[in-house]
Amino acid sequence: MRAGRLYVDIGEGLEEERARCQELLHDFNQSRPSETDQRRRILNELLGSFGEDGWIEPPLKLAYGSNVHIGEKFYANFNLVIVDDIDVHIGDRVMIAPNVTITPTGHPVDPELRAPGTQFSLPVRIGNDVWIGANAVILPGVTIGDGSVVGAGSVVTKDVPARVVAVGNPCRVLRPITERDRTYYHRDRVVD
Repeated sequence: MRAGRLYVDIGEGLEEERARCQELLHDFNQSRPSETDQRRRILNELLGSFGEDGWIEPPLKLAYGSNVHIGEKFYANFNLVIVDDIDVHIGDRVMIAPNVTITPTGHPVDPELRAPGTQFSLPVRIGNDVWIGANAVILPGVTIGDGSVVGAGSVVTKDVPARVVAVGNPCRVLRPITERDRTYYHRDRVVD
């Protein structure tokens, strides 16, 4: 898995770790809104690392949890899915909108290679100060640079450089983030 080569994970002794993750996710996703301390405790037990002042809205879906590393002041809206068969690193001050999927795992295109359940995993890295829009999908091996914005509905198949707005399917750089973005927060709406 960690070498990025093809593998089949059935019968590899990972079932117990996946089951542990699903049990903790059940508790997290069924917690009451007022149980913020319990939610934080579960996330700290579930994730590989979870920075200070982070927040994830339930429901959350993960494969293992232990392969997810999240920085400080993170926010994810509801329905975040991370298929963490391998490491997913998310930086500080990252914001994730509803219904985002991050999947470092994929399957071969050839049906004969895929038939026994063959898959591959390539780490995903999301830099600091990134905003990922609603319904975006981040695919295996992608790195998103510091300060970038990934537009709603984007399918990110390749790396996104730092300080750009990238959108579409497949996701492409639309424009750099400039001084104009300090003056206008949305189209022609001026920061006051």
